[in-house]
Amino acid sequence: MEREMQGMEAQEFFHVPVLSREVISGLAVRPGGHYLDATVGGGGHSRLILEAAPDTRVTAIDQDEDALAAAQKVLGMFGERIKFIYSNFASYAFPYSLFDGIIADLGVSSHHLDTPERGFSFRREASLDMRMDRGQPLTAADVINSWDEAHLADIFFKYGEERLSRRIARRIVERRPIHTTTQLAEAIASCVPPKYRYGRIHPATRVFQALRIVVNDELKSLETFLSKAPNALVPGGRIAVISFHSLEDRIVKHSFKDSPLLKVLTKKPIEAQEEEIVNNPRARSAKLRIAERIM
Repeated sequence: MEREMQGMEAQEFFHVPVLSREVISGLAVRPGGHYLDATVGGGGHSRLILEAAPDTRVTAIDQDEDALAAAQKVLGMFGERIKFIYSNFASYAFPYSLFDGIIADLGVSSHHLDTPERGFSFRREASLDMRMDRGQPLTAADVINSWDEAHLADIFFKYGEERLSRRIARRIVERRPIHTTTQLAEAIASCVPPKYRYGRIHPATRVFQALRIVVNDELKSLETFLSKAPNALVPGGRIAVISFHSLEDRIVKHSFKDSPLLKVLTKKPIEAQEEEIVNNPRARSAKLRIAERIM
């Protein structure tokens, strides 16, 4: 699934790039360099790369057509310096030794969380969707309403690190069919202890994370992307990946470390400073790792 984008209408799509200064510094953006933004989203990181040095070029890909349409609108002023391609970064046909740098921001964008009909958030009622690529068949509703109790408990524990996974899976099966985000959140809240229900994070948070990962096959896609991306870097080219939970960060850490083509530049992940977190609370859990192609 890969094709160049031509003049799609952009819905409102807002994205504050996380760790922006650290990304540009880490990529060592240079004049005339060619960069891949593997998750262009609203175009925040692409814009920074295009503005960081003269004559930089960006190939921008995303599996979400809304994101690409918005990025086209925001970055149209850069003309032929940017090319847009509709593709999941795992299925993108990576060219060999072409890019001076690659950036992947694995976070769910503000647009996805703040657009109820996409079904990523339990804050407002919406259909259980959670697909980044709305051309794919599997939705969160399919998982919740058709997978057996043991399978649900397994994914909640594995991908959401949810310690009450069995109890929650049992309640979901009792309440089926469940069609909306708020119905699911209420079912989860109804079966957990009060201390858990009124804790720092909503009791549905980890389950929603697990569902999003499963629906979009996020961890397998990340592994595939990281196995192919180093070959697309020129010698000395750098790859920067921003992750937002421990499962992703672990994969990035080990993929960088185990690649014979890469030298790790970040022994520990770079995290957002307090000033950035105040302005953009979603930066709180961001972790940036950077590596350089050595041969």
